[in-house]
Amino acid sequence: MKKLRNLLVAGFVAFGLGVSAAELVIDGGHSEVGFSIKHLMITNVKGKFTDYDGDIEFDTKGKKFTKFDATVKAASIDTGIEKRDDHLRSADFFEVDKHPDIKFVMNSYEKKTDSSGVLKGNIEIRGISKPVELNATINGIVKDMSGKTKIGFSIDGQINRKDFGLNWNRALEFGGVAVGDEVKLIIEIQAVVIED
Repeated sequence: MKKLRNLLVAGFVAFGLGVSAAELVIDGGHSEVGFSIKHLMITNVKGKFTDYDGDIEFDTKGKKFTKFDATVKAASIDTGIEKRDDHLRSADFFEVDKHPDIKFVMNSYEKKTDSSGVLKGNIEIRGISKPVELNATINGIVKDMSGKTKIGFSIDGQINRKDFGLNWNRALEFGGVAVGDEVKLIIEIQAVVIED
């Protein structure tokens, strides 16, 4: 009897009964992949990446991510100053000619509440992969004006740029350095929910 019950459970899972994982398609016009970092030790300079995509699945009933893989094109960095952006694309930082992609692959999702959790995975920059934990907040699921189901979520976290070989810096006369080591990730995503 126990064996039969296990087979039935496996069959239900295989046919997707009770499973509500939906594919998410990022709406680039209403999303932003941003960051901030200390400059001259006194201000936080913000920037963003404008070219990115994700392979994301979300369990709309269980309120949790079941897949979250993302790719960001490093060359799309935009801090509002072209000269600075060119420097960030160079070998001093991202070296985009050799390492065009920044990647995140989720290994697991730790659900805290129906609206919050932690994305646990690996982020790869300049070919160097490190484990990272990112806080995720589910802001809501709604129908837009055209009838599409959309989900909004915010993601934040922090990494040390030197862990990925982004080592360039310059000492200041009064002490300190030009660029901080800690990078705050500030991500806002709106996505279309594609349900079977």
